[in-house]
Amino acid sequence: MMLQITPQHRLLLCVPSIDFRKGIDSLVATCQQHLGSDPFSGAFFVFTNTRKTSVKLLVYDGNGFWLSQKRFSSGKLPWWPKTTEEAYSIRSVDLLIMLQQGDPKVAHVPDDWRRLPWQAPPDNSMATNAQD
Repeated sequence: MMLQITPQHRLLLCVPSIDFRKGIDSLVATCQQHLGSDPFSGAFFVFTNTRKTSVKLLVYDGNGFWLSQKRFSSGKLPWWPKTTEEAYSIRSVDLLIMLQQGDPKVAHVPDDWRRLPWQAPPDNSMATNAQD
């Protein structure tokens, strides 16, 4: 089975780097204790190591936890939030850019949902005449 990250998913980055020897149970505890979030909520939790050369994703699918890791073959993450907060919320498209070692702050991706300009409803005069 493949995991799909959609715009509807909530994604939280753990701002401080973590020890990548941690497994699922330790990461679940990190979500609860340090991020103040429910790891069973279906949100994606994103972690990085100190050198920013690897990323781990943790998500609960209703049946169990998925833990995946991407270690970059060269280079490191060009962007990671610099904030005093423990958790940082991002959009799915930002995560996908990050996983390709891009910087989501310079990618200029439009908002996930945009209100379309108001349009007049279709003219139903033909449908009304057809019923007569």
